[in-house]
Amino acid sequence: MQFQVPQFIDVSPKIVGPLTLKQFLYLAGAAGPSVMLFFILNFWIWILITAFLAVLAVALAFIKFNGRPLPAMLMAAFVYFWNPRLYLWRRVEKPLKLPALPKIPAPQPLARAPLKDLGFKLATTTRPIEKREKESGVFAALRMPEEGLEIFRRTTGEREAARRVDYR
Repeated sequence: MQFQVPQFIDVSPKIVGPLTLKQFLYLAGAAGPSVMLFFILNFWIWILITAFLAVLAVALAFIKFNGRPLPAMLMAAFVYFWNPRLYLWRRVEKPLKLPALPKIPAPQPLARAPLKDLGFKLATTTRPIEKREKESGVFAALRMPEEGLEIFRRTTGEREAARRVDYR
C-alpha cells in the first residue's frame, strides 16, 4: 500500500494574491496608520513617517535570515537581551555521611619466639647482608662493562650492556 507524503509543508499558502496572510497583515498594519496620519500631520512629516513604516513593514514581511523570518529573529533577540545571562552555581553544603567502620583490635605484641624474632630482624634489617643484596640497576649500568660489551641506551632510557655484532 502506498501513502502520499505531503511536500512543501514549510510553505505558507498564498491568501491575498502573491502574499501570505502574515505578509498581508504586516503591510496592512503599516498602511492603516499611514492613511490616518495623512489627515492629521503636515505633508512632509507624513512622507517621512510613511517611508519609515513602509520600510519596516516590507522588512518584517519579506526579509529572512538563514531561513528564519525577521519577526522570529527579532523576538529571539528581544528574549536574549531581556533575560538575565548570569548563571551562578552555589554549592549546597550537605553533611557527608560515612558508613560506620568496624573497630580494629589493637595489635598484639610480637611473640618472643626466637625463630620468629630472627626472621623479623632479617626481613627488616638496615644493614646489608653480604652476597644477599644485588647491585641496583642504576649502579650496575654505571659500572664499566666486561670486555667486548658496549653500553647502549634503550628507548625507555635504560642503559644496558650488550655485545655488538657487525653483519657486514
